[in-house]
Amino acid sequence: MRHLTSADYRRMPWANGRGTTVELWREDTGGGLSFRLSMATVAEGGPFSAFPGIDRVLTVISGPGFRLCGPGHDLRADPLRPVAFPGDVPIAAEGVSAPSEDFNVMVARGRPVRVEVGRPGQGMVAERLFCFALAPATLRLGGRDIALNAQDLLAAEGAVHVVAGGPVLLTGLG
Repeated sequence: MRHLTSADYRRMPWANGRGTTVELWREDTGGGLSFRLSMATVAEGGPFSAFPGIDRVLTVISGPGFRLCGPGHDLRADPLRPVAFPGDVPIAAEGVSAPSEDFNVMVARGRPVRVEVGRPGQGMVAERLFCFALAPATLRLGGRDIALNAQDLLAAEGAVHVVAGGPVLLTGLG
């Protein structure tokens, strides 16, 4: 188990140069991205960075949301509703009426991933778990209660349940 706070995260420019990303967790294998958790603010419409061979799940965590549009894709990115899309399809944010902050999960294509919004009484079981608190929350892991502050990340294995507070973004890797 590992508990990270905002002091542990890394800020970097977007690949397309139009904003910045806060990288929470990253794993690379064979010289390429295997898995990454990050946050970013979409303040205006425009193209997303392309990530060939990567699948993405984006969840708006604050703000009104926007549309993700590209060839064969017209998806609503609404608050607290994870939306999946391929990272190598040219996607643009459209209908941005105000800034929206998002939580972005990126995985190498074919790697199983699940993203859910957890509230008290809900949980997830996975080989690897990442729990990102959107507000102060208490999680139960291995019979032990763990307090998270807003924007803390807990990396663990097995089963986790949200006991109080939240919501918490639960990401499971198979």
